[in-house]
Amino acid sequence: MDIESDVFYIMQTMRAMRRLKPDPIPDALIHKILDAAVAAPNAGNRQNWRFVIVKDRSIKQRVQHYYKKALDEFIAPQYKNGPLPAGVTPQQYERQFSAVEYLTDHFHEAPVWIVACLDRLDHPETIWSGASIYPAVQNILIAARSLGLGAVLTTRHTLYSAEVDAILEIPAGARSYAIIPIGYPLGGFGAVRRRPLKDVVYLDRWGAAYSALKD
Repeated sequence: MDIESDVFYIMQTMRAMRRLKPDPIPDALIHKILDAAVAAPNAGNRQNWRFVIVKDRSIKQRVQHYYKKALDEFIAPQYKNGPLPAGVTPQQYERQFSAVEYLTDHFHEAPVWIVACLDRLDHPETIWSGASIYPAVQNILIAARSLGLGAVLTTRHTLYSAEVDAILEIPAGARSYAIIPIGYPLGGFGAVRRRPLKDVVYLDRWGAAYSALKD
């Protein structure tokens, strides 16, 4: 099997690509990505997902206003005042925030957005509401990576959900859960950095070591 088409290789090199070229993406590739999205599991096979494909720059610019507002008011203070994630150096953290700022400033320049939504929501929404849309989002990310396209899951706009959903004309009873900007990456794909499994996996109860992972 070609390593580039191996699903495990794809997942292990599926970095969040926040620097994207503005070059247009063929509709045929977006179609393939959407086919992957609707193959995802969802509660009761209701298939109440909806996907808004956004190419109109003026719409993206209006949404980008709230995307940047969320960075300035909520995200940036967390980066500046919060603790470093485990295993991340200050230099790595600074590079990550620089990429976040770049994406924010150029959010509207990504050639295609896929806005992942749910229709006919449970009211009130519950902890499991996103279970019928986030698997589709993951399929979108994997499919984009397999096609050599950069993408990143963003949910920051939900801090201004009412304003953004109004711009996208999402009706009452539905809402957006994620915006995935997609484009050809400016950088290269590479292995993701994650904490070792022994630090995050337990056996039978929280905190109990899973001996198979000690090495």
